[in-house]
Amino acid sequence: RSVTADRFLEARHTDAIAAAALEEMLIDACRGESSTRELQLYGPPREVLSITAHPLVEAGQILGAMVVIRDMTDARRTDEVRRDFVANVSHELKTPVGALGLLADTISAGGDEAVTLQLAERIAREAERLAKIIDDLLDLSIIESQEMPERDLVPLTLIVDQSVERSRPGAEALGIELVSSPIAATLAARCDRRQVVMAITNLIDNAMKYSERGSRVEIITSTTSNLVEIAVCDEGIGIPSRDLERIFERFYRVDRARSRATGGTGLGLSIVRHVAQAHGGEVAVESTEGIGSKFRFRIPIEAAGAMRMFEAESTKLGGLNG
Repeated sequence: RSVTADRFLEARHTDAIAAAALEEMLIDACRGESSTRELQLYGPPREVLSITAHPLVEAGQILGAMVVIRDMTDARRTDEVRRDFVANVSHELKTPVGALGLLADTISAGGDEAVTLQLAERIAREAERLAKIIDDLLDLSIIESQEMPERDLVPLTLIVDQSVERSRPGAEALGIELVSSPIAATLAARCDRRQVVMAITNLIDNAMKYSERGSRVEIITSTTSNLVEIAVCDEGIGIPSRDLERIFERFYRVDRARSRATGGTGLGLSIVRHVAQAHGGEVAVESTEGIGSKFRFRIPIEAAGAMRMFEAESTKLGGLNG
């Protein structure tokens, strides 16, 4: 017996379902019957197993049976994500396109000038939303297609400052205070600056969308021996625990109405995850409903080498300037 087979024959709880199917198929195979079955174990964690059983026959005599167990969890999950993605893209694009057509028909019918102006403004908003969805899809496609993003030595102050400045107009409009922790001027990381700035900006914008007027969003940067972490903390509505596992999926929204009302495309957090993974890092989230959320964006940092190089370059430039 293989290790995988032993696991299920000696299993408890949810694995008992697989164990029962395995024994049943072994018995049938010993009777000369081949069979294939796919089992879905809802866990946690959720698993999909493909089990195939064949009799072992020699000279017309059944000597035993062989069972092959394949873990199809990732493959089925990929298929499910692909189907959901196509369906969601179709829905997300259809909504603004349909609205544009309806608004255009209403305008062409003529009517009050003030109403026509309002409809024209609505058309502009829907067109802007459509363009944002397409831009995010293109960004996501580019990030996924790159095996290794181009990396330069970039000061973390530059990354955080650019991200905050991009989000500041929205923060002022929403009455939200943006605060970032001090960062050592010599601290740098090798990364694709554009991608990482986009990821941090998405985290800040997401935090603002689910925060109330008068609250604050804080950006805290810290390092370990081999990682840099940029954490975005808010005092917003929080995320239900049931949604935490899926929050980084494409087009997944905790509050669809609120996301659309604030101009969200449902792709921002997915872009964040892919940027982190492309840099060999990760993104994690902690959240309490009614208290707020904390998103942690982590990527490797060449701590000693990168900082020494950056300090040397800074010293050299300082000497030239002096």
